[in-house]
Amino acid sequence: MNAQEIIFYLIAAYILGTGIMAVTTNRIFRAAIWLLFSLVGIASLYFWMDLEFIAAIQIVVYVGGIVVLIIFSVFLTQKAGDEMPVALKSRTLPAAFASLFALAFTANILLHHNFGSASNVMFDPNMDKIGMAMLNTGDGGFILPFETVSMLLLAAMIGCIVIAMKIKKEATQ
Repeated sequence: MNAQEIIFYLIAAYILGTGIMAVTTNRIFRAAIWLLFSLVGIASLYFWMDLEFIAAIQIVVYVGGIVVLIIFSVFLTQKAGDEMPVALKSRTLPAAFASLFALAFTANILLHHNFGSASNVMFDPNMDKIGMAMLNTGDGGFILPFETVSMLLLAAMIGCIVIAMKIKKEATQ
């Protein structure tokens, strides 16, 4: 095993560990912080693959945008220190089956996919080409997902404002 593989496995273990901690913790603020660490781990994986622009976008959009909105929402609801309710026993078994199905489905795709055929097409991590592809409206363009993410962020901000207004309104009565 060479150093590249060791670094990859360390980053993968970090992402997996922080992801598991994000979904198993009982406190909502800690879950948001573990999610932040997991997303930083994904950005480090992009850095490891020499995709600096994608890693910067990962940090700016997800770590700097989505997680900050989640933490802001948690603080606006004033439930940052409260423990989350324990999952109902009637939902545990279906959730476990859904998780096992997703794991089997993903493993099936990974085992039956021909990864060798895609190796002859090289990915060009040039920032100019990525920017042009994101704003292109033709074939191979990503303007629709780009605008969808913009609408998602707008909806999250409006949701934060609505939550803040409800709490302020309840506090005055």
